[in-house]
Amino acid sequence: MTGTGRAMGSHHSARAQTTTWLTPPHILDTLGPFDLDPCAAPNWTTAGRHIILPEDGLAAEWSGRVWLNPPYGNAAWVWLAKLAEHGQGTALVFARTETAGFVEQVWSKATAVLFLHGRLHFHYPDGTRAKANSGAPSCLVAYGDSDARALAESSLAGTYVDLRRAERIAA
Repeated sequence: MTGTGRAMGSHHSARAQTTTWLTPPHILDTLGPFDLDPCAAPNWTTAGRHIILPEDGLAAEWSGRVWLNPPYGNAAWVWLAKLAEHGQGTALVFARTETAGFVEQVWSKATAVLFLHGRLHFHYPDGTRAKANSGAPSCLVAYGDSDARALAESSLAGTYVDLRRAERIAA
């Protein structure tokens, strides 16, 4: 992955000894199907087409409806910028609403956000569910009308915000 150096959905946990955190299946079951996952992990079905390291998902051509569980941290915003440009898909990120990346790539470009109630339990690379929760709140970010509708109509517990109707105030 250009400029990231980390696996999809990665955030570091010293106790877990991994930086790869797989999307909880119930999210994919509720929101799918997806055509492409550019940050896929081996043996974890998220979309019809997977881009897996060492192939560079950022450099690849994206098509169809995209599922994105990007590398966490500052690298996430580069991936969300590409998803915003693509215009059709959903991303799973921490709800760090005050960060410059969130302001630029979510508040300014996304169609809708579903702030998930409770904290997610990601899965380890072997598929087992992590015992501890993610340690931070998560949200699903939709780009495009059909993905916004999928969030609004999902059975996931959360608070839905339609950004097309949100009022923005310049600082």
